[in-house]
Amino acid sequence: MQRIDGQDGLRAKESRLRSLLLAGLSGDAAEYEAFLKELSAHLRAFLRKRLARLPDEVEDLVQESLIAIHNQRHTYDAGQPLSAWVQAIAKYKLIDFLRRHAARDQLNEPVDDELDVLSSADTEATEARRDLNVLLDDLPDRQRLPILHTKIEGLSVRECARLTGFSESAIKVGVHRGLKALAARIRGKQ
Repeated sequence: MQRIDGQDGLRAKESRLRSLLLAGLSGDAAEYEAFLKELSAHLRAFLRKRLARLPDEVEDLVQESLIAIHNQRHTYDAGQPLSAWVQAIAKYKLIDFLRRHAARDQLNEPVDDELDVLSSADTEATEARRDLNVLLDDLPDRQRLPILHTKIEGLSVRECARLTGFSESAIKVGVHRGLKALAARIRGKQ
């Protein structure tokens, strides 16, 4: 199988997403669903890089962007690059979010009443991280490392494979089996 890198990889992704969107616009619901699913992964990576300090906001912004793309799908010009159209919509959503976030940060309301809420959330996050680490420590490396690097640290499958020395397929299988094992442990089946 030929390896796709750099510009060839970007062109292949663009072409695939474009064909899925065009099929969706022609009425193929399955292709449109595939377009949204694949696009969400790209949007997530795009937004995660720009909101590194606000990781909890990324998923909401991905969903807002997907809704905007869906609502504006009739404006896509098939003669133009899909990535430019999608990126413009995602950037507008990001700018709107940043404006809302900056305005909220500059409010002059006292926060004394909220200190208990903030400290308990911080404590809960610390406890959740500790619990997650305990659960992950019980997994074998072939499952623990792929989950840690891809799901928690946000690395791509390819980056995780390079880091761990596992194949990309092994990373995907490790994540799937590891998450399944974690779910079973959480439910108390193991």
